Amino acid sequence: MPQQNSTFISKDELILVTGAAGFIGLRVIRNLLERGYHQIRCLVRPSSAATELTELIGTGLFPGLHIFRGNLLSSEDCRVAVKNVTEVIHLAAGRGEKSVPDAFINSVVTTKNLLESCGAQNCIRRFVHISSFTVYSNAEPSAIVLNETCQMEMSPKLRGDAYSFAKVKQEQLVASLAAEKKIPTVILRPGVVYGPGNLAISGRVGIDTFGVFLHMGGSNRIPLSYVDNCAEAIVLAALTPGIDGEAFNVVDDGLPTSREFLRMYKTRVRRFSSIFVPKTCSYLFCRLWERYSAWSEGQLPPVFNRSRWNSLWKKTRYTNQKLKQQLGWKQVIPTNVALNLYFEACRGSDHA
Repeated sequence: MPQQNSTFISKDELILVTGAAGFIGLRVIRNLLERGYHQIRCLVRPSSAATELTELIGTGLFPGLHIFRGNLLSSEDCRVAVKNVTEVIHLAAGRGEKSVPDAFINSVVTTKNLLESCGAQNCIRRFVHISSFTVYSNAEPSAIVLNETCQMEMSPKLRGDAYSFAKVKQEQLVASLAAEKKIPTVILRPGVVYGPGNLAISGRVGIDTFGVFLHMGGSNRIPLSYVDNCAEAIVLAALTPGIDGEAFNVVDDGLPTSREFLRMYKTRVRRFSSIFVPKTCSYLFCRLWERYSAWSEGQLPPVFNRSRWNSLWKKTRYTNQKLKQQLGWKQVIPTNVALNLYFEACRGSDHA
């Protein structure tokens, strides 16, 4: 286990955080500041209000913290963003896009521009890329415990999910282009990151596509990562020496089952009707939908398919042992406390 006081870069070196005003990015910034890393360039979209970052800067306590408004689709913005930077924490990605082209542009093309600028800079000592559990296939019969050695999705387009497609292509790009440009890289793959700021019920629990909530997860554990616990893992990946080329899954301890989570949500947030769909039925439904979509030559989009079923609803266990052993990660917010904070935030939001 690495020593906690043994860090990869000094506190005077400049760190670039992309997506800094986002749900996870804000926690990463605060975590770095609490550790004394005060030279941080926060890349945000030109249209972002970045209210919390502006308030932090306004306190005058962090003179090295500054906002850079830029667009990662601009090669010039990328070049300026990485100037004099020692390390990049890359969180920015397209999340809300419904189409594959939009998701590809805002996750893959942007990452390509950023990596090429890093390669030209020639002083980046680590590029921390934030990926996702969605890159895993989970189709192998032996994939009972999902760890960092599990197979990646080889045909992401078949899943019918723009975000999943873009994240797979993004991680493939990082692996190939970082090797070409000789940029040391660490990859983190969080599960379901939740907390105030992301209050939607995960699709791993169920779906409400048809006007009623279909509970698909049953006894499956949900690979939850409370946002502060995820930020802790990201910062450790940025600061821990000797881990270049590694990938880490990020999930919390004490994960609830889908059934337990749904029961708690109904008790602590709001009650609503749901129908439990056994796994045999959900798998058959996805297979039939997939076959009909193929038969109709795409008139019915294949939004439900076996690839999605394997990813979301197949019986799977999750492990964070590598994260603990190589990064010394410890869960900073216990799961029971994190769930209470989440449900409290849900009660005070439009989700209630």
